[in-house]
Amino acid sequence: MVRRRAPAQGHGRARRCGAADGGPLQARYAARGLAGLEEKRRGGPRTQVPPQVRARVIALTRMSPPADSGLSHWSTRTLADHLRRREGISVSWHYIARIWRAENLKPHRSGTFKISKDPAFAEKVADVVGLYLAPPGGAVVLSVDEKTQAQALDRTQPVLPVAFAVTEQRTHDYVRHGTTNLFAALNVTAGEVLGECRPNRNGATFLAFLKKAVKPDTGKEIHVVLDNLSTHTTPDVKAWLADNPHVHFHFTPLGSSWLNQIEIWFGIITRQSIRRGTFSSVNVLVKQIRDYINSWNENAKPFTWTATADEILAKVRLVQTSVKKLVNNNAK
Repeated sequence: MVRRRAPAQGHGRARRCGAADGGPLQARYAARGLAGLEEKRRGGPRTQVPPQVRARVIALTRMSPPADSGLSHWSTRTLADHLRRREGISVSWHYIARIWRAENLKPHRSGTFKISKDPAFAEKVADVVGLYLAPPGGAVVLSVDEKTQAQALDRTQPVLPVAFAVTEQRTHDYVRHGTTNLFAALNVTAGEVLGECRPNRNGATFLAFLKKAVKPDTGKEIHVVLDNLSTHTTPDVKAWLADNPHVHFHFTPLGSSWLNQIEIWFGIITRQSIRRGTFSSVNVLVKQIRDYINSWNENAKPFTWTATADEILAKVRLVQTSVKKLVNNNAK
């Protein structure tokens, strides 16, 4: 005869309690089904930042730091520290960074601007932009300017080339071997560039380059876009224009050489060829510039100008309004 052992008293009580109470897991299952078996996220609730704090962060970001702080601009950490010490607001720099991303605020970056004081600004913008967007039929539009004082810089030690996981490296110190002046003319329609380096820049060298730039298009109407340098309006230049009525000058507004398309090309050659170059002499620099121009012209493409005169003038008026508001606020 087999006897069954009675369960221990404690285990029986636990089982009876479990059956009676059902336990937290069983209770959740009975109340919510399978959804009740999901584990809840542990930890306390996230602290909610009042809307006033967010508004204050945005307002301070759009203002310069207080003069007594010695700061020129905000970073996420300096702004968080300022709020904690000066205004008793405790937020993390991560929170400020999230606000900046959400509002597209970038106080760590800066740019430049200049408002032209040319009384004929609107007329000149319309004139130049009109040549870009709708050049006269059969005419040639040339964008002309000079890139002055291009330096032939030589590093004191050889440049270390690119390697796996290693960028190109160069010494911070350098030797100057002299400078050259790059005269360039961009054919706005074709995208081709005529360039020439000269040791100096004056009215005579500009006129000599201008004659070379317009020679391939003899017999056509030629419109030349250029800025207001004094070398562009010397008596010799004016006399030559009088003898060549098929060449027409179109000046950009004062302080607005950015409207000249050749400036775009100057930026490209500076980034791609000159700035990181190493030149043992001016002749080496001149050769590299010449090689770059030849390479550019092998696959020349014109720049696509999309901004209309009205769009440019509207943006300028917006900047003028903002500057006036700042001036008036600072005067109070």
